Amino acid sequence: MSIIKVKNLNAGYGKLQILFDVNATIEKGKITTVVGPNGSGKSTFLKTLFGLTRIYSGEIIFKDKDITKVPPHQKARMKIAYLPQTNNVFANLTVEENLKIAGYVLDKDKVKERIEVALSVFPELKDIMKRKAGTLSGGQRQFLAMGMALVRDAEVLMLDEPTAQLAPKLAELIFEKIIEMRDDFGLTILLVEQNAKRALEISDNGYMFVSGKVAFEGT
Repeated sequence: MSIIKVKNLNAGYGKLQILFDVNATIEKGKITTVVGPNGSGKSTFLKTLFGLTRIYSGEIIFKDKDITKVPPHQKARMKIAYLPQTNNVFANLTVEENLKIAGYVLDKDKVKERIEVALSVFPELKDIMKRKAGTLSGGQRQFLAMGMALVRDAEVLMLDEPTAQLAPKLAELIFEKIIEMRDDFGLTILLVEQNAKRALEISDNGYMFVSGKVAFEGT
């Protein structure tokens, strides 16, 4: 069953078109990975779904609702979370404050409960709750960003290169957490990843982008 359907999407920045007639189906509760060479439009695809680019034509359907023109803050309230590769946490706030802020649309009891859920998936954060996010290592920061998506109670999590610049061991841990978020919480995950082989191994579906077009798709 699809949760997001993309139809004939053309998008880019200003007059610069990056995506050409992209069609894609993101299945509910599955991991879908987008791979492809640098500059093929993978990251632009995620940004476009979240409302951060200019859409010239096409449609983005979320749970049978047209969200093509919906702004990012409203998409966040619809439980769609987007984690860019950098600047995905508030550097001058502590880990704890970041987690609390992630739950700003939920009521207090629910926030507490969701933070506990996040810490159960990312126990690595428990001992660094009082540290400023800006002082964390790359891996810890990624854990925090993903933990924040769990606090938000997101249904769809879009991750842009979550393992970039991480040591292989940490990258593997991130992949394990992604599987856990799908299997234990039913999250739908859309992943853009340079580490194509490993990402596709953990995925249910994959798309390959070349020059802003879907060149190949399959399981």
